[in-house]
Amino acid sequence: MKNLISWGMYPKVENRVFDFDQAEELTDIIQENSELIPYGNGRSYGDSAISSHIINLKPKDYFISFDEELGILHIEAGVLLSEILDSFVPRGWFLKVTPGTKLITVGGAIASDVHGKNHHVEGCFSECVEEFRIMVADGSIVACSKIKEPELFRATCGGMGLTGVILDAKISLKKINSQYIDQTTIKTKNLKETFEAFEEYSHLPYSVAWIDCLAKGKNKGKCLLMAGDFRDDGNLKYKNKSGLSIPFTFPSFALNNWSVRAFNWLYYGKAPKGVSKQRVDIDTFFYPLDAIGHWNRIYGKGGFTQYQFIFPKETSYEGLEAILTAISNSGKGSFLAVLKLYGKANDNYLSFPIEGYSLALDFKIEKGLFELLDQLDKLVIQYKGRIYLTKDVRVSKETFEQGYPQIETFREYREKNSMMKKFQSLQSQRVGI
Repeated sequence: MKNLISWGMYPKVENRVFDFDQAEELTDIIQENSELIPYGNGRSYGDSAISSHIINLKPKDYFISFDEELGILHIEAGVLLSEILDSFVPRGWFLKVTPGTKLITVGGAIASDVHGKNHHVEGCFSECVEEFRIMVADGSIVACSKIKEPELFRATCGGMGLTGVILDAKISLKKINSQYIDQTTIKTKNLKETFEAFEEYSHLPYSVAWIDCLAKGKNKGKCLLMAGDFRDDGNLKYKNKSGLSIPFTFPSFALNNWSVRAFNWLYYGKAPKGVSKQRVDIDTFFYPLDAIGHWNRIYGKGGFTQYQFIFPKETSYEGLEAILTAISNSGKGSFLAVLKLYGKANDNYLSFPIEGYSLALDFKIEKGLFELLDQLDKLVIQYKGRIYLTKDVRVSKETFEQGYPQIETFREYREKNSMMKKFQSLQSQRVGI
């Protein structure tokens, strides 16, 4: 195995991949090499899990134990969230926090401190992590939690694999009594209505909006907001959906301003006016894109990047209005534009969420894109926001630093514990962490 890439298919670099069976082998790998980074299922969009030396964690996928009374699952770091769902939804358990894809590893979820549609209620993934074991720079294995080795916990959750190799974890699950969600869809006409709808439905535990990022004028910020909660009908007959798969990489010209506009018009237009209600299953509500295999191929051989940022609540409206104006003026739209509401930030050094709103946009990598994103960076900083490292592939050190007030604490911790040279990614080298 060689030349592993990210889900965004950019950048493509040569790398050496290390596999291991026993902890002793991993100790030797860490002691004998530098510029190492752990790699799970390759679903990070950018270069956060790409380096000259990669440690492959995907084969470490054993379920170790489950405490039925407390709902605490002990698994190896390479277990996919989808594998947890396959095993535990039929038993009445679900993930407390899940991102928009179930095809990531538990280790990756911790390293990114992922969040989902319920951050305003449950916070990040680290909130459900009871404990994990990690091999650090000297090859020793440390068990840590919020109470035990709390500094290592705060550095690792959201630390993008730069503190060591997570081996296994204990996570708490939540009880459910259905595989279905009661979903309410609110069709808004502009950004003002969108914000009003988010606030009106914030009592529901899950919410997410698709937003038309190319709409202009009085329609700027129009969206479809989906909010909901689990039903209580006792139907737990969950079965993983297997949908279509993109069989080849699209030519680069297939995704353009006109095709994005057409998609946005159709997707928004097919939804009923006002407020509508329906029953949807777990996969439809939480993981719509996972039903399409290799969907990253639609962006062409040049790859794509996701630009995700967050603004504090007090600047979110003005900031998003400025961002949407810049994007619609550029014509470089995204048909995957996801807006979410967030609760309070946690104490982890590099965790992304703060109380406010985030927008995530997928862009085909093409001429002029990075110049547009540089322009958006200035707006993110102007409105006191920050960039999400898990999705990033090009942000500058200067822009990144301004969004993360605990960056120096993270750097000092890495330096003090001899992690700086041992664990590196292309991203960490670029942003200086």
